[in-house]
Amino acid sequence: MTSGHTGTLRDPSDGVHWGTTVASLVVGAAFLALWFWLLPSWLGFDVDTAGAARWRWIAAVPSVLGFALAVRCTWDFGSTGHGTPAPMAPPQRLVVMGPYRYLRNPMYLGFLAGWIGLWVIFGRASVAAIAWACVVLAAVALFVVLYEQPTLRRKFGADYEEYCRNVRAWIPRMHPWVR
Repeated sequence: MTSGHTGTLRDPSDGVHWGTTVASLVVGAAFLALWFWLLPSWLGFDVDTAGAARWRWIAAVPSVLGFALAVRCTWDFGSTGHGTPAPMAPPQRLVVMGPYRYLRNPMYLGFLAGWIGLWVIFGRASVAAIAWACVVLAAVALFVVLYEQPTLRRKFGADYEEYCRNVRAWIPRMHPWVR
């Protein structure tokens, strides 16, 4: 059984929707691949493994964990939400399980942790790169506030309002929200 559009409970006869799950993972992988393809050329990253730079590889831990979180969220969009992270094929159910029980925007924070980890590994921060990163962060925050939240409010109504009252957008809860 599904409680409204939230996807918090699942009917055993409602098997995984493989089509939307695969589509969601493809969209997530394409987004990630695009950034890895663009990363070296427009940010000037270069790996240095000599001297103290070899310690930069410790940043691989938060990077891998952040990207793993983003992949898990992408999976949840397909398997539970029956959609993708892309606005043109959004989830049909409100996803309030897994990492979304702690934080409303875990995919964004996962990508942020992943990219910060890569930035440390490659060690090529510059004023221009930091400025670009700030612009991207501001654009993401504006996208969430001006498009994503109003769209979710219209689509999921009271379920989304209750979710917003109980789960913060950017600061994780200590314990998972249970509806």
